[in-house]
Amino acid sequence: MERPSKTRFICETAVIAAIYAVVTLLLAPFGFLQFQVRVSEAMCVLPFFTPAAVPGLFIGCLIANLFGSGTLGLMDIIVGSLATLLAAFVTWKLRGRSKWLLPLPSVLANAFLVSWTLSVMLGLPYWMNVLTVGIGQAIACYAIGMPLWFLLKRYQKNIFQRI
Repeated sequence: MERPSKTRFICETAVIAAIYAVVTLLLAPFGFLQFQVRVSEAMCVLPFFTPAAVPGLFIGCLIANLFGSGTLGLMDIIVGSLATLLAAFVTWKLRGRSKWLLPLPSVLANAFLVSWTLSVMLGLPYWMNVLTVGIGQAIACYAIGMPLWFLLKRYQKNIFQRI
């Protein structure tokens, strides 16, 4: 795959960040705390298609967490956003492997790191959080993210063409 121009990279990053933040905030009641299905996490498959998704997902998550974290504050903003950055980077590194592995970094990073934040900030039981956040992430990343991957894969050359 060719290296994208800087302009295209910045534009893809911005579009991905904007979509992630808007979807998260529009569906905020479903995307925060211990029982969450953050629908925007379906976008975790995007690093397969473009490296711009790594900073795009991070920035989108950061913006969404800035406006939607509520009582969890700075800790959730930082840890949650860094979990998304870590997951996006690992997903980008996995792009040559099985497509079914692509959502896994997002499921695991959020299940363990967001659960830790919930435990520290709200005093909720850590392993129960791992289970509930992990299930929510699996729903978002596999049940929504993989159909998104198949759709984008079909139109990959039209959507992610390089200039």
